[in-house]
Amino acid sequence: MSAPGGPPANGAPCPATIRKATLRRAAVAFGVGAVGAAYLWHTNPHEPGHLLIPCPFRWVTGLLCPACGGTRMAYDLMHGDLVGAFHDNAVLLALGVPAAAYMTGRWLYAGLRGRRFRARLGARGNAVVLGIAAVWMLVRNLTG
Repeated sequence: MSAPGGPPANGAPCPATIRKATLRRAAVAFGVGAVGAAYLWHTNPHEPGHLLIPCPFRWVTGLLCPACGGTRMAYDLMHGDLVGAFHDNAVLLALGVPAAAYMTGRWLYAGLRGRRFRARLGARGNAVVLGIAAVWMLVRNLTG
């Protein structure tokens, strides 16, 4: 039996602890994201010579990975250029951004209610994601 206000008897953290941890992690993620967005706002990745993290896959192979263009896409979205963002990485914009927003929203909603949320994909989901990434990588590298 647990004491009032203490952790549940099964050893799981209490909802208040999960809520605090979620708020702390969300605040840190928001802060880091805000700093990154502020830097990217003033740094045009379409122009050479800026201090930005290069894609290691492209550096090694010379090929575009499924996420290449994500930084340029984020820059274009922040500056209201939806067509440019779509041109930079259409699949990441159409599928990746909504999926990330959905998963972040689910995590935040569950955490604020004092519950844990762990995103899980089954074997079929993993196959779909990897298949889309592989096809997208082939299409963008073969079409130039």
